[in-house]
Amino acid sequence: MLWVGRLGHRLYEECGHHKLPAVQHVTAVFCSASVLVSRCLVTTAFSTSSVPLSAVTAPPPITVSFEFFPPRTEKMHEQLWAAIERLAPLGPAFMSVTYGAGGSTRERTHDTVVRIQNEKHIQAAAHLTCVGATRAEIDAVARRYWEAGIRHVVALRGDPPEGEAVYRPHPNGYAFASDLVAGLKRVADFEISVAGYPDVHPEALSAAADLDNLKRKIDAGASRVITNLFMDTDVFRRYRDRAAAAGVKVPIVPGLMPVTNFANISKFAQKNGVSVPRWLGELFVGLDEDPETRKLIAATVAAQQVQTLVKDGVSLFHFYTMNRADLTFAICHLLGLRANGHTPAAPGQG
Repeated sequence: MLWVGRLGHRLYEECGHHKLPAVQHVTAVFCSASVLVSRCLVTTAFSTSSVPLSAVTAPPPITVSFEFFPPRTEKMHEQLWAAIERLAPLGPAFMSVTYGAGGSTRERTHDTVVRIQNEKHIQAAAHLTCVGATRAEIDAVARRYWEAGIRHVVALRGDPPEGEAVYRPHPNGYAFASDLVAGLKRVADFEISVAGYPDVHPEALSAAADLDNLKRKIDAGASRVITNLFMDTDVFRRYRDRAAAAGVKVPIVPGLMPVTNFANISKFAQKNGVSVPRWLGELFVGLDEDPETRKLIAATVAAQQVQTLVKDGVSLFHFYTMNRADLTFAICHLLGLRANGHTPAAPGQG
């Protein structure tokens, strides 16, 4: 959540111009990709708890949400709305829209959030950050959301503006996310989600200090934690268990981004302290010039991750879509979610 928004923009620009395969194509060839990945996963963290993908035809008890970023061009605007149209029938709990550093996308975020809620009748969540604005300015933005009927805010400290390496609080602004949460609660009774970091926030002094900060955000009024990108389900499990031991009682929702360009995402992960399991890299060896196979493997791995976490009792999942629907839609379909609430037949029926 600290950097996934910026990561999504960059990955879109670097590799997002390749057209994703149609969902029908993904589903048709999924089994062969599944066999390949399943063999690789035998000796990984998934091996002791993964569920065969042949067993996911029954509807799992899961709820999803989707994250988008506001478009910068007319072409990106069209792509964003195509993605929203594709994913909305899956009945997500909410759709969230990111907020540029220093409020650089303020109007685009507002317009997108309000349109989602008004046209799709799905709860829309607006991201707000502390960066580059006074408390009065942020409060005014929040009041405008409330007046427009938006009741859910994702409250974040935010990234430093482009060109700056270090975060510096605005002298008259909210210094940190916990301050922002408290300020939003004074404006109105928003539902507030905040960020969590399974691999520890890169600026935190320690894992314990990072959890203390999370607890401050919850104590200030947050009711949900959405995690930053992680690549190993064991990392999420340990984080969830440490948070529970520290007294965190609100839902901790895993944030998932299917890995389609391993080289690029690895660079971002290394810069931001996100651990990358060795087996994941091995799955993409030799596929630099084969984006179609990379996408199939990405879908398989993401589906395995969700099924592993479902077995651990996780039922809420947040997808970083990068404003593209097909891969996320395919993963959700493979996990049993159906458009407009249609329930698939149980195994052996229909």
